[in-house]
Amino acid sequence: MADAQLKLQQVRQLLAARQLDAVLITRLSNFAWLTDGGTCYVNTASDFGVASLLVTHQAVYLLTNTIEAPRLQAEEPLADLAPDFKVAPWYQANPALGELTANKRLGADAPMAGAVDLGSEFVNLRARLTPAEQQRFAELGQLCAAGMDAAIRQVRPGMTEFQIAGLLSQQVFARGVQPIVLLIATDERIFKVRHPIPTGRTMEKYAMLVLCGRRHGLVASITRLVHFGKLTDELRRKQEACARVDATFISRTRPGACVADIFQAAVDAYAVAGFPGEWQYHHQGGPASYEPRDWVATPDSTQTVQEGQVYAWNPSIAGVKSEDTILVSAQVNRVLTSIEGWPSLSVVVDGQTWQRPAILEM
Repeated sequence: MADAQLKLQQVRQLLAARQLDAVLITRLSNFAWLTDGGTCYVNTASDFGVASLLVTHQAVYLLTNTIEAPRLQAEEPLADLAPDFKVAPWYQANPALGELTANKRLGADAPMAGAVDLGSEFVNLRARLTPAEQQRFAELGQLCAAGMDAAIRQVRPGMTEFQIAGLLSQQVFARGVQPIVLLIATDERIFKVRHPIPTGRTMEKYAMLVLCGRRHGLVASITRLVHFGKLTDELRRKQEACARVDATFISRTRPGACVADIFQAAVDAYAVAGFPGEWQYHHQGGPASYEPRDWVATPDSTQTVQEGQVYAWNPSIAGVKSEDTILVSAQVNRVLTSIEGWPSLSVVVDGQTWQRPAILEM
């Protein structure tokens, strides 16, 4: 059975469990999940699409307008769902939702008046990737890694953060990946700003490039840093500490592990490395699928890791950061965004040796 049909079964099982007649799917991430990578957006900054799916126990409907319908029918992977298109003129409200759900118990994947909010249930449905999704994620990870590698090796002192962002965007788009998060910091901004939106500031000798790239709906995350000239002792100490925290996260993220326990091990690693409390200045990451993070891990997270999940941890210490996307496999975790030939630090955690990215020295 095709992945889309298996997922449709899961949605209908959710309807039965919640005693609902139908569910409206409006979020880009859930649309992509159910359609095996379908794209229903125009504005890439939106969480909601220009088309929605209405799933009942007997049918699937796609609600959209006359602008979007031709492209959706011709270009999106909808055949396995075979939705019944309900198309309205672009200048009028679509009456189909009201007509199809009149006197029915409705759920939705986002807060909606008159509907049961099933948002968290959809996050759970997306959590464990199918083998096909895992393969697509692995391909995405390598495309993001290749784009990052090509871009960061072109970075030079005198470039602005905007120009560096342009390099990364061009290299990623050229590989068929959409950069939905591009963060760039240079020099002292790396020490001061944890979410550095690019600016016109000119780089002197140090740059951090952060990417979340989307393809077939899936999102991979990767961060790399480049420094011109010899690293200071402070930066060396910080990158080694951050690499140890990152390796701790990756090593402990195994099937059945409680996320709170993983988080505590990383907090302890920060302290042992001499940087207690640094984890409080930026989130540490969490599971990913059709969002950069399906939810952000905290010291109180009660969820457990599942085989087939993807995680993107991103520990940081003022001035450095370590981030890759990993697949939780049965035997050993697999780093999906590794860059061949990138300088690395060997870190031993729980008897395993992990190669974590070092700062590229030019």
